[in-house]
Amino acid sequence: DISFREGNRSEFYGQLDLNFAGFGFVGEGPLFRKKGSWLFSARRSFLDLLVNAIGSGVAPRYSDYQGKIVYDINPDNKIVVLGVLGIDQISINKQESIEDGRFVYNDHHFKGGTFGINWESVWNKYGYSNTSISYNGQKYQSDIYETKSDYHLLSNNSFEHQYNIRNINHFRLNRSNSIEFGAEAKYLVTDYNYFYGEYTNVIGDTVARMSKDDVVHGSKSGIFANYIFQPFNKFKTNIGVRGDYFSYNKQFHLSPRFSCSYMINKETSLNASTGLFYQYLPLLLLYQKEEFKDLKTPYAYHYVFGLSHLLTENTKLDVEIYRKDYFNFPLDPVEAELFVVDELIYRYGFFFNHESLVDHGKAYTQGLEITLQKKLIKEIYGLVSCTLFKTKYKGYDNIWRDRVFDNRFIFSVEGGYKPNNKWEFSFRWIYAGGVPYTPLDQEASKSINRAVFDKNKINKVRYPDYHSLNVRFDRRFHFSHSNLIIYFSVWNAYNRKNISSYYWNEIENRIDKSYQWSSLPIFGIEYEF
Repeated sequence: DISFREGNRSEFYGQLDLNFAGFGFVGEGPLFRKKGSWLFSARRSFLDLLVNAIGSGVAPRYSDYQGKIVYDINPDNKIVVLGVLGIDQISINKQESIEDGRFVYNDHHFKGGTFGINWESVWNKYGYSNTSISYNGQKYQSDIYETKSDYHLLSNNSFEHQYNIRNINHFRLNRSNSIEFGAEAKYLVTDYNYFYGEYTNVIGDTVARMSKDDVVHGSKSGIFANYIFQPFNKFKTNIGVRGDYFSYNKQFHLSPRFSCSYMINKETSLNASTGLFYQYLPLLLLYQKEEFKDLKTPYAYHYVFGLSHLLTENTKLDVEIYRKDYFNFPLDPVEAELFVVDELIYRYGFFFNHESLVDHGKAYTQGLEITLQKKLIKEIYGLVSCTLFKTKYKGYDNIWRDRVFDNRFIFSVEGGYKPNNKWEFSFRWIYAGGVPYTPLDQEASKSINRAVFDKNKINKVRYPDYHSLNVRFDRRFHFSHSNLIIYFSVWNAYNRKNISSYYWNEIENRIDKSYQWSSLPIFGIEYEF
């Protein structure tokens, strides 16, 4: 579900942004004699050119394009056309990998986008509907080689297509009762063309080569309905149910949900929700073996309770606690200590080949989120958020362990000072606990010159805490029909050396570490017209 604001219906407006990190353009204006509008944006990064000029490091090259057209057929019917395209590429040659001590060099190309048409129709004062048809596509071109041996570890040249149709209807029966209902269908076509070379997994076992070259078809369909009951102004409930079917593994599931909200007074409200949610396994994983179709679909119970309170006219406090219990996750008995769905984090974003999988995996996430937001009324605006959480999984060996993104806490402050319409200072500071990782077994890794995890310490050690500060200064110049903004920003302003990962350096046969971005100044110009 992607939503963009509408373009300007009265006059043309444009914005150009040029800085050391990239180039951007936004344009919008009226269409169809002001019965509609258009909005278009394009961005292209320059980070790769900047890194090449410096002569050190590796940076991705990315660009994206977004557009929206709106047309009012009549006062009760509107057509919206929306398109999004993203292109990413990162290449690391062998020499760069040798210099940086990387154990692989690679070439990644990705293109992904969506295009859709939505029809918004108002029936009468009691109801309206949205009907949309869309297409999603992702094209992958990836090759990964071992730096030391030039061994072709992975190749992926796959193309995923998804065709969607969705309809949702809203109808108010009376002052206290409303209903929402609808249906959706998705048709999936995936052209798989990939292979995984024979490799030694993270616990030191050899995994055989696997390749796939086939076209896979499947469809997903769903129906849903919600009943909204509001017996009086301060209290509102929502009771819903959703049914989903996946043709590839012929599984159907019903998911009930419930939520309610109570306004204690005009400043304070309480909110609560619970529900059952199913998430089908990725086709890339299910397709590896015929018997994987019999794996049960993972599901989760969600429990959420929150409070919202207006401290002042322009300052809002939100507090929310939650618990999510997950079941039926896939596990690999050969890698009994690991959690399959988390291997995307340390497997270059791919699911590697598995000889067997079972659906006994469990997990949970629980936490507390606090957000304090102040809108710009005078000179100061800002947002402070704090999240305390814990997430664990239960492996095939029945031991509970921390998941790979279990920071435990994330604290961020962002805001700015705008004394007038010419000057603005803004910043964002984030502090997060270090995520868990598994230390390498140095003796085992050294013996085969390849990373081997210490099976007795899976996710028992943590990276150092992460923190970073970004700052920005803006100076605006106002002209009769345009504005010029000159800005200067610094990413990681105090040059914190945040560790990205510890890895096995196959060039020097030892443990090594890589860092995230160091301090990076950005000078830019924006022109609004």
